Amino acid sequence: MKLRICKPKSHNALSKRVIHARCVLGQACSCGTVGANEARVWERLISRTRVICVAAVLALTALVADAAAAPIKFTARLRQAAGPNEAASVVYKEMEWESTKTAVIVCDMWDKHWCKGATARVAEMAPRMNEFLKKCRAMGTLVIHAPSGTMAFYKDSPQRKRAEKAKGSVSGENLNSWKPIDRSREGPLPIDDSDGGCDDDPKCAQGSPWRSQIGLLEIGQEDAVSDSGEEILGLIQERGIENVILLGVHANMCVLGRPFGIRAMVGRGKNVLLVRDLTDTMYNSRMRPLVSHFAGTDLVAEHIEKHWCPTITSDQILGGRPFRFSADSRPTMVMVIGESEYHTWETLPAFATDTLLKAGLRIEYVTATTRNDDYHFMGYRAITGADLVLVSARRRAMPHEMAVMLKQHVESGKPVVGIRTASHAFSVRGSDRSKLGQAGLEDWPEFDSEVLGGNYTGHHPAGPVTIVRVVQEAADHPVLKGVALESWSSPASLYKTSPLKPGATVLLTGQIAGEQAEPIAWVRSAGPRQSRVFYTSLGHPEDFRSSSFRRMLRNGILWAIGMPTEGN
Repeated sequence: MKLRICKPKSHNALSKRVIHARCVLGQACSCGTVGANEARVWERLISRTRVICVAAVLALTALVADAAAAPIKFTARLRQAAGPNEAASVVYKEMEWESTKTAVIVCDMWDKHWCKGATARVAEMAPRMNEFLKKCRAMGTLVIHAPSGTMAFYKDSPQRKRAEKAKGSVSGENLNSWKPIDRSREGPLPIDDSDGGCDDDPKCAQGSPWRSQIGLLEIGQEDAVSDSGEEILGLIQERGIENVILLGVHANMCVLGRPFGIRAMVGRGKNVLLVRDLTDTMYNSRMRPLVSHFAGTDLVAEHIEKHWCPTITSDQILGGRPFRFSADSRPTMVMVIGESEYHTWETLPAFATDTLLKAGLRIEYVTATTRNDDYHFMGYRAITGADLVLVSARRRAMPHEMAVMLKQHVESGKPVVGIRTASHAFSVRGSDRSKLGQAGLEDWPEFDSEVLGGNYTGHHPAGPVTIVRVVQEAADHPVLKGVALESWSSPASLYKTSPLKPGATVLLTGQIAGEQAEPIAWVRSAGPRQSRVFYTSLGHPEDFRSSSFRRMLRNGILWAIGMPTEGN
């Protein structure tokens, strides 16, 4: 078929000439046609254009493919213990996963649950989850929707058929079986869900009202739908997937135990992450350990971090802040931990779990390793959402951005708590100071005087026992409510902290034989908006075994944030 080039009657210049589809097809066209010589010129031009267009399309396709296959970067959180009987510390780990070797599994995000509260929380979480899935999908990650017991709803969909075709690709026993608690690697769950976990009052009647996944979650053309461990494992194997991200509900039940859940995927040797802000629990706050529903979810996430896999938050993919349920009104406390002497990387997380969650606080962590020259605090963006910051660091610099956040926290009138080495938390010694700026780091040697109101000049030798005494004028202060003040001593070396800044109220003093007493616990106001501050120079590991110290620290935190200190 000879190519015909149309010459529209209205054209005024060569650039206005167009190729009409009918002419290209050799059909009749009402427009004029160009002469033979002109046609040959146009034929050569079109041929070259086709080559250029094909090359451009191929290049663009390769560019898109490269973008889709780019690694996904995470800052994952886990709990690590030095030994089987040791307390676990909070550790962050930088990770990179190839997007095309990663799958996201959406667990049991049903349209309706038998528990009304659970149904409402799924609906509230779904829009954020949908954005998360869209972003993962755009990066080339396989999205698998797993609304258990609803496969009939999807029986004719290509996404369902895609999963069915993978059946039989994986061998093994009990591929579709529930994975119960594995006593070889985990203890009992930290919450009692034996009543089904409904937090409503009156409690809802149990049943199976779900018919599909909630419609707020889009199912993409290249996604898969399955509730079969065999099918999902087959999909993962066929595509060479090594990494699995779990989200959905409920963390203490299906997310852990389904045949495509955390226990199953870890058992198959996959790298697994839980998105801890895009999950929920079935937990009734009237059951053990008598914490809020949302604290129950935090406890289950901690259990998973200790025994199964790290967790991440959705903002690492989407930006902004992590998702939070509107009914979760708990104040947020951020613990900044970076020291090598007093094991607060172990004692503080344990104290938070045992005491502060029950007191109604939500806890986030900013940590550096125990290496004295590790100034790479991780997780520090949590400071922007903190209602209170607790500092337990020793002679560390910090990223400039973190320093700005801490100073803004104080300037905005938000409270600060410091323990033990917080008096010299950001006071870097020696030649390291001269190198900080070029490394994007910053110290804050004035933190002690400007914020805590102290005057740390060193400490007495270790060994002598410090006798703790109450200042009688402060005996009725809320920080000392319920604190047993008799026969209180500490093995910690006594810090030299006096004289304090004017305006500080000393609550306790400490004294060793032959030396003058020093303030060891006080409160004050700091900054232009009078931030509440509580500081204690106690914080030795043995102090955390003292009920008096634990009660005082709890009270100091609650007082600083404006919560009552009475009661348990």
